[in-house]
Order: sequence, then C-alpha cells, then structure tokens
Amino acid sequence: MLRRVFCLAALLCTTTLRGAEAPTAVATNGERVFICGHSFHIFTSRYLGPIAKAAELADHETVGAQMIGGSSVTQHWELDDEKNKVKQALKAGTVDVLTLSPNWILPDPAIEKFVDLGLEHNPKMRFVVQMSWTAYDGRGRNPKPAQFDRDAATIAELRPPQEMFAKVMETQIKEINAKHDHPVVFISPVGFAVLTLREKVIQGEAPGIKKQSDLYNDPLGHGKPPILALCSYVNFATIYGKSPVGLKPFDSFDGNVSPELHKLLQQIAWDTVTSYGPSGVKK
Repeated sequence: MLRRVFCLAALLCTTTLRGAEAPTAVATNGERVFICGHSFHIFTSRYLGPIAKAAELADHETVGAQMIGGSSVTQHWELDDEKNKVKQALKAGTVDVLTLSPNWILPDPAIEKFVDLGLEHNPKMRFVVQMSWTAYDGRGRNPKPAQFDRDAATIAELRPPQEMFAKVMETQIKEINAKHDHPVVFISPVGFAVLTLREKVIQGEAPGIKKQSDLYNDPLGHGKPPILALCSYVNFATIYGKSPVGLKPFDSFDGNVSPELHKLLQQIAWDTVTSYGPSGVKK
C-alpha cells in the first residue's frame, strides 16, 4: 500500500517526458544485447536476433537472457551471484545494451543499480527499460470474472492505468539520467503500442483479429503472437533507432501473424517509438 501511495504521489508531482528532446540512438551495425525481465518481455530474446538479421545488422548478438516470472528488477538484482547471468555479463564488459522490464512495483531502485554496474565495466553502455502493457487491463490483481470483460474494454478505460504506469517510470528514468552527462536509460513504449493495436482491433482494422481477447492467452495478459511481434518490433526500434517498417517477416511467431498484420505491427511500433520522447528515437 505504501508503495502504491508513493507511486501516486510521484504521478501527481511529475511532468511527463513525452515529446521531450532526446538524442537519437547511436548509429551501429549491431550491438551486444542482454534481455532481462519477466514473461511480458523475455520472448524478445528469441525474436530480436531475427529482426536484426532482417535489418542487415550483421554484428547484432543477443548475448544472454534472464527470466523470473512476474519479477521486479530488484528480484533480478538480488538473485544469487552464481545464478545471476546479468551481473556476470555486465562485470565481464560483454554487454552494449541491457533491457529491463519492471513490474507494477515502481520506482524500482535496482534499475539504477544495474545502470551503475554496467557503466562501471562499459562506459558506453545503454539501458532500455520496457514499459509493458498493464496486467489484467489495469483492473488490479486477480479481478473477478464478472468485472472483467476484455472485449468490452474501451481505450478510454485502458489508457489511464497505462498512463499512470508510464509517468512513474518516466520520473525515475529522468532522475537517473540527470546524474550522467548524457542520457543512458531509454524507455521502450510497448504498453502504448499495445493500446494502439487494441484500438485497431476495436475499429476492425487489424487483419485477422476479430476481438481484443484474440490477442491474449489468459486474463493476466500473456500475449499471443501478434503482441509478441509488436513488443519485439518496439524494442528493436528503441534499441537501434531504426524503423522495422518493411522488414521481411519471419516465421518465429508460430505462423500466426500474417504478412498484412506484420505490416500493421511494424508501422504501429515505429510510430509509437518516434512519438515518445523517452525512447530517444526520432524519425
């Protein structure tokens, strides 16, 4: 409860960073990327490589992945050293970009701890924090079935909890970046991209998807292939500052994403990332 009160206080005090000036991601032919997070993010470790290959980023390497279900960043930080693949990789200086995915517990002090550790061993590191879509559509934890109809949800209902999650994250990332001579942490706006996709579904503009619940495997919100693809495209665009639009689709999404839908997801990803200041990416 105290943490929730703190989050709400931070929300009321913060000024949003959306639209703020931020440098475009560095030009590169590929980075060494470590993916760290929960089940709304870890699948990116399987898809980022094929997307980078389609974009002809020959030097991309997904150097590792660490997953704890439903985890906060602090849970990853506190994992025993002998099991902590993230810390091992950072201390070895073999990571150029670390991705993290906080859960609803924000601010999370371990985000800055990972930043400090990474920069100590690779001063040129960057960090991408995924702003995920909200679990249970932002209706709290384990809502009653009678109170939870995903197909009846409107964007007007879904946006406020997503905005709250985003603003608290933005505040923490702004504070971390203020301690460095240039921005080192960027936000991947996955949650806003998912909202746009759901809006397309409501409007009947998402090829092959008839209703919002077709995007999810369960009430919690684990995504089906369209969400996995969209999330991966958003993370790719945030990491590399490059558009995924026009990239040749690949069949790593179990064949459940048509070329027409891929085209829409790529465009949503690029439009979302480039219109969101804390991503650090401009068109």
